Amino acid sequence: MGEDIQRKYQNELDNLKTAQKELQTALSTRQQLDGQLTENEMAKHELSLLPAEGKVFKSVGPVLIKTEVIEAKQNVSKRIDYITKEMKKVEDLIGSLEKKQDNARGALQKLQHQLQQAQVKAALHA
Repeated sequence: MGEDIQRKYQNELDNLKTAQKELQTALSTRQQLDGQLTENEMAKHELSLLPAEGKVFKSVGPVLIKTEVIEAKQNVSKRIDYITKEMKKVEDLIGSLEKKQDNARGALQKLQHQLQQAQVKAALHA
């Protein structure tokens, strides 16, 4: 009985460690997306200050290519929309991983309690 509980405990501990690693990755992704969103929002603001006939250049590799202000604004808006959607996905993932961690912690506590009870019974019968 004690070995079975120990095996279950080890499995839950492994689940918790996996969830913690996945959560760290998701938090890192969220931080990266947040930086990209801020950068694009600043670009959108700067573009809003330009007159319609202003000059905008787009970096394509080592070359700068002239782009219409309207097109640049549309591209930045599309990127902001995409990043916002990706952030929503990551936020949902973070929520589910936090729930997974909480469930694993609860299961670990139950198993630890069962293991302690099994040890006490074994000590009494010895």
